[in-house]
Amino acid sequence: MDLRIFTEPQQGATYDTLLTVAKATEDLGFDAFFRSDHYLRMGASDGLPGPTDAWITLAGLARETRRIRLGTLMTAGTFRLPGVLAIQVAQVDQMSGGRVELGLGAGWFEEEHTAYGIPFPKEKFARLEEQLEIVTGLWGTKVGETFDFDGKHYRLADSPALPKPAQDKIPVLVGGHGAQRTPRLAARYADEFNIPFASVEDSERQFGRVRAAAEEIGRRPDELVYSNALVVCVGKDEAEVARRARAIGRDVTELRANGLAGSPAEVVDKLGRYAETGSSRVYLQMLDLDDLDHLELISSQVQSQLS
Repeated sequence: MDLRIFTEPQQGATYDTLLTVAKATEDLGFDAFFRSDHYLRMGASDGLPGPTDAWITLAGLARETRRIRLGTLMTAGTFRLPGVLAIQVAQVDQMSGGRVELGLGAGWFEEEHTAYGIPFPKEKFARLEEQLEIVTGLWGTKVGETFDFDGKHYRLADSPALPKPAQDKIPVLVGGHGAQRTPRLAARYADEFNIPFASVEDSERQFGRVRAAAEEIGRRPDELVYSNALVVCVGKDEAEVARRARAIGRDVTELRANGLAGSPAEVVDKLGRYAETGSSRVYLQMLDLDDLDHLELISSQVQSQLS
């Protein structure tokens, strides 16, 4: 199972902090560094020093890392026009030497839109479907040919569909809990389906829906990667687990129930239960970005047992 590090910078992180975590992610042998795409903190955090932009961050990290994959869980479709997003992601992919992945979602946090003057449309899901078709269509258009799209929400005419990514195909992630439309979108457009903060039982059920949706359109279900995103809180002993839980304002019992919490052995066991559902990749939500010892412990005593 691949372990990837997933950060939430809107809760309070500078670029330098994110760079430190990304370099530790690489040095400690993790597969990838991902970040959220939000402009406003959630909960009790003060969010200082303020938000950082996801794709500007990843552009910087693309030049300062060498191996790890880089991406978003999830880029908000409400933040960027699809043609502009296709250009941005392709450019960052070039800057990284072909290490970028795009998680794309509809956008949901209305308060951040209000705070920064971003339109918050009612028909977000229909827009997301068009965005996925446009972004993947632009990247897939051969050099020298043009791309056209005439949808309800977006229209492109005679686009040169440039620049092209460094990769032949940038992996696209679609995710969520929706029972019908989400699996259908994943089956059509995604290379990976991710379910965030879900139980083993809910993950198995949702993966089954995505598999069924893929079969309905004649796609082999095993062409997709199935993954989870889960909060992580690991300690060498119970006192260390409790200290780390306090640092992120969470209860240990709740974390054990809804995330990956406890001793390394407990976490390895729970990861095994997720693997039985078909999940082959887990994004570890790290909420205390100053605790690099946490990363080292997961690398040495959790990741090492999954190899």
